Amino acid sequence: MNPSKQQVAKARVLVVGDAMLDRYWHGAVERISPEAPVPVVKVSREEERIGAAANVAYNVSTLGAQASFLGVVGDDEPGHRLEKLLQETGIRAHLKRDPGLRTTVKLRVIGRQQQLLRMDFENEPDHEVLALQNEAFTGLLAQQDAILFSDYGKGGLAHIPAMIESARAAGKPVLVDPKGSDYGRYRGATVITPNRAELQDVVGRWQNEDDLRERAQKLRTGLGLQGLLLTRSEEGMTLYDDAGELTVKAQAREVFDVTGAGDTVIATLATMVAAGLSLRDALPIANRAGGIVVGKFGTATVSYEELFA
Repeated sequence: MNPSKQQVAKARVLVVGDAMLDRYWHGAVERISPEAPVPVVKVSREEERIGAAANVAYNVSTLGAQASFLGVVGDDEPGHRLEKLLQETGIRAHLKRDPGLRTTVKLRVIGRQQQLLRMDFENEPDHEVLALQNEAFTGLLAQQDAILFSDYGKGGLAHIPAMIESARAAGKPVLVDPKGSDYGRYRGATVITPNRAELQDVVGRWQNEDDLRERAQKLRTGLGLQGLLLTRSEEGMTLYDDAGELTVKAQAREVFDVTGAGDTVIATLATMVAAGLSLRDALPIANRAGGIVVGKFGTATVSYEELFA
């Protein structure tokens, strides 16, 4: 069952998480440096994109839904740039500024369509600013149809247990893209979406499908989740829930770049849930979105037309 464009347009999704600015420097590589055995990139073009949790909000917006983003940035040039990019894409930005924070920037140097180098600029936000974020979250809750927490492990979700509790008390579905090995922080969420490596860090290595099923269901029930969605790259995705499990196969297409594919999957899942679909009905649509986005370069998004063409 595919939702209509009108259903998606009415869906309101609040994304909370770590904000990031993705910068790309593109150039020609014609020689090796005489100073060290490294390529010299003559930069000819600079590009900026919304990254991390903010990219999840961008994915929601590109699908045609109403996206809001709540996050913490620094009072610096990348922070102001990120806010401008969010506003230009029609995302309702609710940014809290921490003067002591350096806005996270990932700078990628690209030559001959290949990533040659990535530089990360980052530190962790102040707890007082995070408390302000928590207050803003409570104020935004009532106007949303789904809440999506995108955890990139940069410290922006220190108060996630309290926020999940508030969202569930307000009767809102909560989707979490998890990070780290302490999944107790996500207790009570509707669904979490780990990949294979992330789930292994929490439940250990499984021997076979039966063993995986047992470990996944034990974790799900232990955390009081409605569903646990395991994203499995070329093997597709498996949803573990009260009814058992549902696997959808990966969409066969050329894989060009997997950057941000997880963002697209959870953004699509949240948008479909916000539009009134069940997790089981939303699953094949999210899987299709992931299949489309890996055929694009860099952190990319999918439109309603591409998804339901």
